[in-house]
Formats: sequence, structure tokens, C-alpha cells
Amino acid sequence: MENFKLDRNVFNASSFENQKADALYYKSLTWKERFEIVKYLNSIAFKLVGEEEPKMDKSIFLARKNS
Repeated sequence: MENFKLDRNVFNASSFENQKADALYYKSLTWKERFEIVKYLNSIAFKLVGEEEPKMDKSIFLARKNS
């Protein structure tokens, strides 16, 4: 399984005025539209733009009942 490292150089800080305008814009979107934007930003942050989304290897995890 590959380890995907977060690229911290992709995003930068912005001014308060820009953040306020962005917040108003994103609040006007539906939750589905915001979810698609988050998926895209995550793909940029983890250098996965244009690639298939990696699937989780569920064989690593086990669910057990605590007694």
C-alpha cells in the first residue's frame, strides 16, 4: 500500500476580506457541490489530480467486540 504525503506548499494564506467572500460563496452551494470541491482540493493536496481515487485496503482492519 502506498503512503500519500500531503503537499503543504500547494495552498497559501489569504486576506480576511477574501476569506469572507469565499465563505459567503461556499455557503450558497449545496452540500453535494461542496463535497465535490473538497474531494478536488484533497486530490490537489495529496498530488492525485487526474488519477483514480485510491481505495482503502479493508483487509488491514479488524472489528472486534470488547467484552
